[in-house]
Amino acid sequence: MQFICYPKCSTCQKAKKWLDGHKIEYTERHIAGDNPSYDELKEWYEKSGLSLKKFFNTSGLLYKEMQLKDKLPAMSEEEQLQLLSTDGMLVKRPLIVNGDMVLVGFKETEWAEKILGTAPNCN
Repeated sequence: MQFICYPKCSTCQKAKKWLDGHKIEYTERHIAGDNPSYDELKEWYEKSGLSLKKFFNTSGLLYKEMQLKDKLPAMSEEEQLQLLSTDGMLVKRPLIVNGDMVLVGFKETEWAEKILGTAPNCN
């Protein structure tokens, strides 16, 4: 299982703490130092079943500086994937990649369901 993150990101830190707390083994990959390639992003996007927009870090400075909110709708999937592969800071994180499972962003409920195969207790 790959855990793709940005170590300074508070959400990534929470996700890592969650993984460690559940004793889940993973290989950590720094998204800015080891940017996902076009081929990786294309494969993850296809396996995830998510819209491509979900792979963009919409709250990131680079996304805002590049005014991507306005530009993405006019771009093809190919162009969006190429753009994502240019800078890891454009990619939403953390990412979990394990075989056919791809999780984007940290949602504890979704992670518990997909990784642990359980729904968290709802009291």
